[in-house]
Amino acid sequence: MQYTLHQLQIFLKIAQKQSITKAAEELFLTQPAVSIQLKNLQDQFSIPLTEVVGRQLFVTDFGKEIAIAAENILNEVYAINYKTLAYQGELAGRLTLSVVSTGKYVMPFFLTGFIGEHKGVDLVMDVTNKSKVVKSLEKNEVDFALVSVLPKKLKIESVSLMENKLFFVGGTKTIQKSDQGNALGQMTLIYREQGSATRLAMEKFVSKQRIPIKKKIELTSNEAVKQAVIAGLGCSIMPLIGIKNELKNKDLQIIPMPGLPLSTTWNLVWLRSKKLSPAAVAFLEYLTEKKQSIIESHFDWIGNY
Repeated sequence: MQYTLHQLQIFLKIAQKQSITKAAEELFLTQPAVSIQLKNLQDQFSIPLTEVVGRQLFVTDFGKEIAIAAENILNEVYAINYKTLAYQGELAGRLTLSVVSTGKYVMPFFLTGFIGEHKGVDLVMDVTNKSKVVKSLEKNEVDFALVSVLPKKLKIESVSLMENKLFFVGGTKTIQKSDQGNALGQMTLIYREQGSATRLAMEKFVSKQRIPIKKKIELTSNEAVKQAVIAGLGCSIMPLIGIKNELKNKDLQIIPMPGLPLSTTWNLVWLRSKKLSPAAVAFLEYLTEKKQSIIESHFDWIGNY
């Protein structure tokens, strides 16, 4: 057999994402390139690694076994590379994070300088909703998680990064100034999916204010909610961090509302019992030193709202 590390890496990502398209996006490859490598790997086995039912790709039981073996092989390769760099006096290792979906507007700015300084550190960052982030933390699958609501059932340590403000927003083309006062009760409300911290905050606010809901729409990403609001499907309570350009371009408007904005804090958390790697320890030290300057450089605009 002549399979390569590159093929194993691609197949492992396909198995994790259950999708060639999503694997290609995460690996920064084209979909045809990923499909070719999957075929090249499959050609070396007489048993199918994947199967397609309808339009959905599934990994077979045999494929799952190969994915587990591929992950073990790749981890050993990473370990060899990291040990080589360590002997050369460089910080090396993997830094793994799970980030709530709106945190993608925040976390990269706190990582760029650190990753730039330490070429031997590989970054793996999963962006998903709060419930999945907490689950990955609970299973000890990541070094750190970024959340705006601290998980209560886990024994954790945390570092606060910055404030997270949530405002009631609507499209500038669908809500006129004269209608703003009645917008929350009259417009369709657009929610994130169950398990989202933004949805939880929105539900608590609507319940506390006893606001009658005309109609409700549920969407599974912050970007989808944003585009729906711009298009005029309804209004929503959204994190300010994710709508900077839309406010600047006047595609969205903040609608003044009693009790808003809601304010939480972005926190980087980790299990209290976790033995942090040298790369993880170094990242915490970097945040202690650089956090304030990063906020001042990239997020000073938030104070205008």
